[in-house]
Amino acid sequence: QVQLVESGGGLVHPGGSLRLSCTASGSIFSIYLMGWYRQAAGKQRELVAQITSGDITTYADSVKGRFTISRDNAKNTMYLQMNSLKPEDTAVYYCYGDIVDSARRRRSHYWGQGTQVTVSS
Repeated sequence: QVQLVESGGGLVHPGGSLRLSCTASGSIFSIYLMGWYRQAAGKQRELVAQITSGDITTYADSVKGRFTISRDNAKNTMYLQMNSLKPEDTAVYYCYGDIVDSARRRRSHYWGQGTQVTVSS
C-alpha cells in the first residue's frame, strides 16, 4: 500500500516563507510525476506546481517566482518552498504522485491528506 504524507503547513505573516514536504511510503516501485494542488475555502482545487522524474517543473502563473518545487528521489520526498507569501495563498495544500506499486506493478494516482497554509497578519 502506498501513502503520501504532507507536513510543514502553518500560519505565517504576509511576506513570510514556509516549506512543505510530501513523503511517499509503502510498497513503491517507482515514482513519476509529483505535484501540489491547493484548495481555498469555497473555491475549486487548482494546480500549484508539478515536477517530473527528470526534474522538469511547471508552475501556476500566480506562484511563479515565489514558489519552488523540488524532489529528492532517494528519499521519495517532494518539497514546495514558498516565499513572499500572500493572503491569497491561504488554502489546504495537497500533494499527489503518479506511483507504480511494487506488488501489482500498476501505475496509480495517489493523494496526501492535505496541510493547511494560512497567510494572515
